[in-house]
Amino acid sequence: MPVVGIVGATGAVGQELVRLLQERAFPMKSLRLFASARSAGKIIERDGKKYTVEEAKPGVFEGVDLAFFAAGGSVTRALARDAVAAGCVVIDKSSALRMEPDIPLVIPEINPEKLRTHNGIIANPNCSTAIMLMGLWPLHQAFGLKRVIISTYQSVSGTGAEAVRELEAQIQAYVKGEPVVHTVYPYQIAFNCIPQIDTFDATGYTGEETKMAQESRKIMGLPGLKVSATTVRVPVVRAHSISVSAEFERPVSIAKARAAIEAFPGAVLVDDVANKKYPTPLDFAEKVKCGVGRLRIDTAFDNGLSFWVSGDNLWKGAALNAVQNAELMIREGILWPNAEAVAAG
Repeated sequence: MPVVGIVGATGAVGQELVRLLQERAFPMKSLRLFASARSAGKIIERDGKKYTVEEAKPGVFEGVDLAFFAAGGSVTRALARDAVAAGCVVIDKSSALRMEPDIPLVIPEINPEKLRTHNGIIANPNCSTAIMLMGLWPLHQAFGLKRVIISTYQSVSGTGAEAVRELEAQIQAYVKGEPVVHTVYPYQIAFNCIPQIDTFDATGYTGEETKMAQESRKIMGLPGLKVSATTVRVPVVRAHSISVSAEFERPVSIAKARAAIEAFPGAVLVDDVANKKYPTPLDFAEKVKCGVGRLRIDTAFDNGLSFWVSGDNLWKGAALNAVQNAELMIREGILWPNAEAVAAG
């Protein structure tokens, strides 16, 4: 069994990784936690076990077989290849290496075969990309995707713990009639929506919108896919939701679309509008699968479908997807470069 490390263990995704590894009984010999120098020495306790946080720096990955990186792009660029040189397989949450041609970008329900092509680093997709594709991929398999228009409703936990605290503080201040202060976002987020996630480029799209387009093409193997995204931050603590309108190559039907989603392992169909049943972020926070609903014919497209999907940005959008990739690699004996030794324990 592997020695496992988590880089960025004190952050929101890092904490979810610790939790999921234990709750899913991930097969490992031991667990080591890494973070910045200011967090080194901190004790993290989970389910009766205590872990001392080590500083993430070059040279610390000797003896680590598998490392989850959840500390941002600068840390990945500084340390990921050092970890690989030490014989460690890296599964990285950041956007730093996702679009590198020699680094697989993997969602295990969609392109698990790419795990066999890695050279030591596997990239995790953007949170909204992963959640959206839990609804879009099975429909592509059924009808052949041609183009897609997306609007996201992204929770503040996607920004981090500071954003969650700011939302809570703003709500309290608003209710008390006190001044509402904002520092994390360019506007107040409480009782508001902010149509900007990441910085704008010369085309008017944000970095988040560009990521969703580029990553969707790479994961699905559709380099010519037409994608237009608008990403919006909303005053929700946890779980993202996405409105998707898609045009397909072949004639669509609701019955076949429902069957495709119901058969897909990454999604659960919640689609009974007569009884007001559809996914919400509250219902799909801390859930393994993403919820798909509001499935209907899109009247703006030929062969068009529209749907709504909600999923946990910290789980399927980050930590869970990484753990699922690692579980599959261990199950199939394809950890590199020490697959045989790791499998033997």
